[in-house]
Amino acid sequence: MHFLAIAIITAIVLSGALGLYLLYRQAATVAANQEHVPDGFAGAISAEEHRRSAAYTLARTRLAVAETAVDTVAAVIWLTLLLGPLYNIVAQWIAPGLSRSVAVVVLFAVLERLLDLPFSIFSTFSLEARFGFNRATFAMFVMDRMKGAALSLALGVPLLYGLFFLLGQLPDTWWLIGWAGLMILMIAMTVIYPAWIAPIFNKFTPMPQGQLKTRIEALLAKCGFESKGLYVMDASRRSTHGNAYFTGFGKAKRIVFFDTLLQNHTPEEILSILAHELGHYKLGHIGQRIAETAVLSFIGFAVFSWAFAGGLTGVFGLPADPGLVLIVILTAFGPILHLLSPLTSFLSRRAEYQADGFAKAMAGAAPMISALTKLSRDNLSTLTPDRLYALFYYSHPPVPARIARLKGA
Repeated sequence: MHFLAIAIITAIVLSGALGLYLLYRQAATVAANQEHVPDGFAGAISAEEHRRSAAYTLARTRLAVAETAVDTVAAVIWLTLLLGPLYNIVAQWIAPGLSRSVAVVVLFAVLERLLDLPFSIFSTFSLEARFGFNRATFAMFVMDRMKGAALSLALGVPLLYGLFFLLGQLPDTWWLIGWAGLMILMIAMTVIYPAWIAPIFNKFTPMPQGQLKTRIEALLAKCGFESKGLYVMDASRRSTHGNAYFTGFGKAKRIVFFDTLLQNHTPEEILSILAHELGHYKLGHIGQRIAETAVLSFIGFAVFSWAFAGGLTGVFGLPADPGLVLIVILTAFGPILHLLSPLTSFLSRRAEYQADGFAKAMAGAAPMISALTKLSRDNLSTLTPDRLYALFYYSHPPVPARIARLKGA
């Protein structure tokens, strides 16, 4: 086997082993602390609630162990054994050209989704249901997957055709045009998604008039935020988890509250959560995230350019079909993205701390502390994560750390 192929396989295996090690640390830390409610939470979270949170975290961790192991083995098997036969099957039915390359990627993606399906079913109807979170029926689950697959095909197939067409017509500059096109699409999706895609999966209704809406509008005015509207999403049809978010640019900005959030929190807590989300906008985090994505995707497209020109598939004994090259490079990219997790997670956690500070200034520390405590309790989020695991995977700081920062500790 070619040295580069050995290096890629080794990186995938080591990345999987690192993931399993971090999951082991997380499970060990949570299990070791499940009988003791952390200081400062004894009055808000009972010992039984803390144990239940630990049980939920441990169950999710065990599932993640299985997923990580299967994904690692599958990646190695795809690269060493299955991509060749997959390509040969497609080649029997489709002549060389753009359509063959697109079909290879689509078939690979379909098989990957099928591989992930048992984990999704178990997570939704066993794990989440066991802890009282799932409300989705199996029919709803199937319909969501069908809608998601149709949407992926509707968006992905034209993009693949465009990418492979550029590759053939502009072999030296295609990657720059592809990168620019991706960034334009990503920005456009912030407007397209809430207006046309999100309603495919959930119902969004304007927030009814009342005291809460009046107070929200007053907070928006205080923060200098103009929104196209306030909406309530029927999240409770699928889950009891609660959240809120805003999306869009310019006049297309809209604020969305999960109905579960409105049901389980006081007006003061809701305002503090909204102030936190507004903090991301006011402090420029949206632009920062776009800039980070632009840098990473630019590097990614540069690697794509090298891979397409350097015959990457040849090191695995595969044809130099653009579809195969794309699959190989995306599979090989996994370990790199894994190693970048501490950096991207750190940047995200820093933004969360800053948004908490903005919420404290706008709505006060006490409502935000109360909201974080209640969200942690209701969502069964562990209060005692492993530090190294959190360093890699926590996009939000652990709740105890956020509350300590809000208290000025």
